[in-house]
Amino acid sequence: MDKKKLLLLLGALVIAIGTALAARSLFAGASAPKAEAAQQAVPQGPKVLVAQRALPVGTIITADSIAFQMWPKEMVQDAYFIEGEADMAKLLGTVVRNPMTAGAPVTQGSLVKPGDRGFLAAALGPGMRAITINVSARTGVAGFIFPGDHIDLMLTQTVRSTGEDAQALKATETILKNLRVLATDQATDSEVVEGKTVVREFRTVTLEVTPKIAEKIAVAETIGTLSLALRSIADNQAELERLVASGAVKIPTGVSKEEEERILTMAMNRPDESKGSFSTGGDVSRFQRTSMPSARSAGRPAPSNVMSAAPAGSFPIIRVGPVVRVTRGKTTTAEEIGK
Repeated sequence: MDKKKLLLLLGALVIAIGTALAARSLFAGASAPKAEAAQQAVPQGPKVLVAQRALPVGTIITADSIAFQMWPKEMVQDAYFIEGEADMAKLLGTVVRNPMTAGAPVTQGSLVKPGDRGFLAAALGPGMRAITINVSARTGVAGFIFPGDHIDLMLTQTVRSTGEDAQALKATETILKNLRVLATDQATDSEVVEGKTVVREFRTVTLEVTPKIAEKIAVAETIGTLSLALRSIADNQAELERLVASGAVKIPTGVSKEEEERILTMAMNRPDESKGSFSTGGDVSRFQRTSMPSARSAGRPAPSNVMSAAPAGSFPIIRVGPVVRVTRGKTTTAEEIGK
C-alpha cells in the first residue's frame, strides 16, 4: 500500500471516531432533560396516617405510635386518614381493634373511640379482664396517673390482737406489680389544653388484670386500703431486658419484626403476681410492732418489745430483752429475764 492510500485511511478513521463521539454527546444531552421532565411529571400523592410500629389489638394510640406519610395517589382509599382532613388529636386515646404492622395505613375501622360500644373490651389483651378500684388524691398519686401508665398496687392494713397484747400490727405490702391503667374515672385518654396535659383528680381507676388477679384485688379491698405507686418507664424496659436475658420471654427464631414487637409488648404489659416487699410499723417507729400479734392468755410470755406500765406523768419504760409476767396476789408485773 502506497503512502497516499495510508493517509486517506487514517483520515477516514479520525473522522469516524469524531462523528461517533459527537453523536454520543448529542444523545446524552437530549436524554437528560427528558429524564428530568419525566421525574417532575410523577404526581405527588397525599399524606396518609400510618403506624410507626407494630400495633397489636388493644394498643392505646399515643402521639408516637402514628404519623402522616406520603402515599401514592392511586393507592389511597376512602378509609384512610388524610392529612388536612383528619384531626390527629382526636385519634389519641383510641384503641386498636385490628392488628397493624409497622408502616401500614391506619383505617377508620381499625380504631375504636372512647364511648363506642366495645371500646374497653377492645383495649383488653387476650385473656385479660378489667377491674375498677376506688382511690383518692392521696392513694391515687394526686392525679398524676394517666391511661396507659403502669402501676404497682399496695395494701395497707391493721392486724389487731384479741389477747392481752393489745398493740396492733400496722403493715403495708406491695401485692401486685406492673398493672396497666386503662382508664381514670370514665376517661380513657388524657385531656390536652394548649399542648399541656391537664392533671385532674379522679375517684376510680380501671386496671387490666388476669382473672386471678381480679379476685385478689376484690378481696384486698375488704382487708384494708389500696394505694397506687406509679412505675417508671425505664423500670419497665429494664424488667423486659431482664426477662429476655433470663429466658422467661422467648422470641422464636425467624419471626418477623412485627411479631417480635408484639411479643415484647405483651411481655411489658404482663402483670406481676410475685411477692413484693413490705414494711411494718416497727420499720418506721421504735414504738410500733414488727411481728404479728397473737392471742395469749394471762401468764404467757409477751413479746420482747412491749412497753411496761408506768405511773401517771412519767415516761414508759421500754423493755428491750425477753420478759415474763409475774403475778403476786392481785399485782402483775413484767420482769425482764436475766436481771
